[in-house]
Amino acid sequence: MHAKDILIDAYSRIQEEVHAAVEGLGPDDLHARPAPDANSVAWLVWHLTRVQDDHVADASGLDQVWLSQGWEKRFGLDLPRGDTGYGHSPAKVARVRVDSADLLTGYYDAVHEQTLEYLRGLAAKDFERIVDERWDPPVTLAVRLVSVLSDDLQHVGQAAYLRGLLQSAAS
Repeated sequence: MHAKDILIDAYSRIQEEVHAAVEGLGPDDLHARPAPDANSVAWLVWHLTRVQDDHVADASGLDQVWLSQGWEKRFGLDLPRGDTGYGHSPAKVARVRVDSADLLTGYYDAVHEQTLEYLRGLAAKDFERIVDERWDPPVTLAVRLVSVLSDDLQHVGQAAYLRGLLQSAAS
């Protein structure tokens, strides 16, 4: 099995978990925060998708789906165009509001498709390419893709946990 096949499988698992975390939730549950400084399900899924979109686009030389496919306009958030949610204050977390889970899964699915298309075209030697020299040691494509994968899995797990809390409180 090639490394790209493992990554394709792993990123596909994120897609499954994103759908499971948000499907069937209405706006109140999507935006619920268990504490004033906590994140919402909507913010968590939006953020993990923005990070994947931003980082994979940067590493691959592709345009971000957020901008190229008009997702920024569809979301209509009161945030800068390139914002990924990194370092958001509780006030900025509160600005990430959506009318439905479909908007979140639609954006994730579009990013996921671009990610998979990129991964399918990689050769083994591509994983060694330096994509970020701001770190010591410089970041290779392999490290960047695993980093995004790790971040996405953590955040989708948080969203699933929060969904469980909300459903438990409702029953």
